[in-house]
Amino acid sequence: MWRRRPRVVAFFLASEAIALAVLAVSLTRSPALVPRDWINFGILAAGATIHIQLTQRQEERRRNRKKTVLIDLTAVWTFSAALILPAPLILLVIFVIRLQHWFIARRPAHNFIFSSITHGLAGVLAHLTYTALGPHLLGTGWTDFLYEFGAIVLTGAIYEAIQIVYVGGALALGMSSEPTVRNVLGSPADNMLEAITIGLGAVTAILLAVVPPMVAVMAVVTVVFNRLAELDQLQNDVRTDPKTGILNMRGWSETAERALERTARSGDQLALLMVDLDHFKWINDTYGHPAGDDVLRTVAQTLDEVTRPSDSVGRFGGEEFLILLPDIDEEATRDAAERIRIAIAKSHIVTTDKRGDPATIADRTTSIGVARYPRHGDTLDRLLQAADAAVYLAKENGRDQVSFAPDTPDELPAP
Repeated sequence: MWRRRPRVVAFFLASEAIALAVLAVSLTRSPALVPRDWINFGILAAGATIHIQLTQRQEERRRNRKKTVLIDLTAVWTFSAALILPAPLILLVIFVIRLQHWFIARRPAHNFIFSSITHGLAGVLAHLTYTALGPHLLGTGWTDFLYEFGAIVLTGAIYEAIQIVYVGGALALGMSSEPTVRNVLGSPADNMLEAITIGLGAVTAILLAVVPPMVAVMAVVTVVFNRLAELDQLQNDVRTDPKTGILNMRGWSETAERALERTARSGDQLALLMVDLDHFKWINDTYGHPAGDDVLRTVAQTLDEVTRPSDSVGRFGGEEFLILLPDIDEEATRDAAERIRIAIAKSHIVTTDKRGDPATIADRTTSIGVARYPRHGDTLDRLLQAADAAVYLAKENGRDQVSFAPDTPDELPAP
């Protein structure tokens, strides 16, 4: 821990001190435990143990493949504990879970302790939020049901917000390059998985309050759900470029082919942009390959931010990216390409040089080639060839510009 950046060490110590103070106050003010509390604790601890032991190998594989935030699905049990148990037993459930995870995660001790304290703080603060909202599971009318639903949603938001602040803050401060939303908070799929897991935790708490034996069903559900999460991750890994986090050529081609088929059936227009970073080799030669990787990641994030949700962004290879824009006319295509060119030129990439010292790369230019369906081709391969030819035109004309594909072979640049 002490070899990490001073700001990271300071964040760890300060956030852990705050969390421990909050937990200590909560424990001193917690009501006395009753037998039903211990029964509920035993059921949740048993369910969590079954879940963890039956999915141990899957979690190891998921953790080894995951480069950013890992959603481990144990919120089914910890969030349920936050809703149904008093503070001491919430922490005991988390202790049972984290103790077993210690032998699975194999993480540095200070990281493991920090994340465990974070889980404890999130669970206790969620519990305090839920209990402060009044009596629960006692209503009979729709007003009571809606109030209960709102209370659970708010509690889940508090539970997740604490982890975002703690874990996200530590990740952001510890990165050598400029942090990205995906690296700090995970992908949209990761966050959706966490939301679903918290929802399953709420269902578990309701079952525990109404029909305790049914929690056994949730143990089975979590095992199956864990397997589905692993399959989804495997599928995503096959389609995703590991360096940039966007679609690789395989994933992009599959998405683009489907979009092209829809466009052909509807008679709409479609555009394909090939984005080539100018003088990318100079970046690698001057700053080193890690800096070049930081540039690629930043460009990928920029492309994702300045395009529409319906557009498909992928990495073609090396320093080239592909963007498919469905349902777009020629004028809007040119505007979109210029917006991308300007956004990349304005980027300031915080990275390191060859000696590991801080460095900033800015004012990078791009050559963008544009091909339109059906004007420049009626298949994906022909559109790619046309966009590639347009990139060469942009480079021959001085780089840092957008060029449309030539309409006739005579306009193609000489090899």
